[in-house]
Amino acid sequence: MDIKIPRYVAAVIDILEKNGYEAYIVGGCVRDAMMGKEPHDYDVCTNCTPDRMVEIFNGFHTIKTGLKHGTLTVMSEHMPVEVTTYRSDGEYTDHRRPDSVKFETELCEDLKRRDFTVNAMCFNPNEGTVDLFDGKNDLEDRIIRCVGIAEDRFDEDALRIMRALRFASVLNFDIEENTAAAMRKKSYLLNAISAERIFSELKKLLCGKAVCRIMLEYSDIIGVILPEIIPCIGCEQHNIHHCYTVYEHICRSIDKIENDEDLRLVMLFHDIGKPQKKVTDENGVDHFKLHQLSSRDIAETVLTRLKCSNKTLKRVTSLVLEHDNRIFPKRRTVKRFLAKYDYDFYVDWLKVRRADTLAQSDYMREEKLAELELLAKLGDEIKEEMCCLKTADLAINGHDMIAMGFSGADIKNALNTALEAVIDEEIENERETLLTFIRGKFYGQ
Repeated sequence: MDIKIPRYVAAVIDILEKNGYEAYIVGGCVRDAMMGKEPHDYDVCTNCTPDRMVEIFNGFHTIKTGLKHGTLTVMSEHMPVEVTTYRSDGEYTDHRRPDSVKFETELCEDLKRRDFTVNAMCFNPNEGTVDLFDGKNDLEDRIIRCVGIAEDRFDEDALRIMRALRFASVLNFDIEENTAAAMRKKSYLLNAISAERIFSELKKLLCGKAVCRIMLEYSDIIGVILPEIIPCIGCEQHNIHHCYTVYEHICRSIDKIENDEDLRLVMLFHDIGKPQKKVTDENGVDHFKLHQLSSRDIAETVLTRLKCSNKTLKRVTSLVLEHDNRIFPKRRTVKRFLAKYDYDFYVDWLKVRRADTLAQSDYMREEKLAELELLAKLGDEIKEEMCCLKTADLAINGHDMIAMGFSGADIKNALNTALEAVIDEEIENERETLLTFIRGKFYGQ
């Protein structure tokens, strides 16, 4: 298969070859190109040594931070190309990075250290594709398979376990039997991997097209990185609104929401607290009262452990807390919800409610979805009308309250009282109307 290499990458390969060295694009860019996708970035492998690379590319802006591991980033036509010397890796005592690297002269030594066969192919415009580990067939068969002995690959770098799940989810591939068995056997090594790297792979996995299938098939590995979810696995929901276990409902709900990292995290956590709140009544019906509170607490604990950003933490935990809030489709209740948060949050909340509903039983599904559509319509109308929803939107302010004799916390209290009346459409947001209302409310005038 011929791969069209961008000019800025071809220029790097050309310079290496003119200086007597081999050069190939390698890894994910080859995989993506063979799948008909546009690669996001390009890596080049070569038998040129790091010191010699620096000399050859002295006319380019280069970044040398990876040079001790054989990698020089070359800025070609203002685009980065990572050029790495063929290498073999030493021991991986931390199960993440090699303690040492040895620079090699043979391409095969470099390719056999790579993680999966579909990532171990390389390409040169003159030689075509080099595929020493049958990666092309695995790509066609949609299989993730380790290069060489799977257990060794995961012993070297345990993050590869998460990468396998991520690739299977994103590409909608299956994981080869021996590779899957080794992943399970070595999954405990994930505890040695930094939280940031686990979180990065988890988010990509959640946004994959096969996320539901992969999470269901590999729930045991998900439980290693997210032990809080283990009680959800096999937790039955004997309730007319549900037909799946808590864990399967979670997996299906993730698949039902748009491909947004934060929203998929919301669905991952929205019911994670249900097992803590499960109560079965005398009729055998399960109830999970206030599970949103325990789910929010668990989400906060896990996301903090995973070094999540404060922005994502707030967005996700707030939506988890509100996901079971079934407000009435009336202007007053919608305006109160919008006043508490904002329109963007309201739209996200509706998306979460829809995904939650679509992952439940068929019982009253159409009615539930119709109500959500009505809520969406009301929200759009209120936004278009630019309704007063915050004290800053009122036609009066703190100075007016001071002039009326209010001070301290009473100023805020008076403004909030006026705002509630405006939101409930008891009065208009007009200056004199508001002042008259406050006089009557607080002074009996």
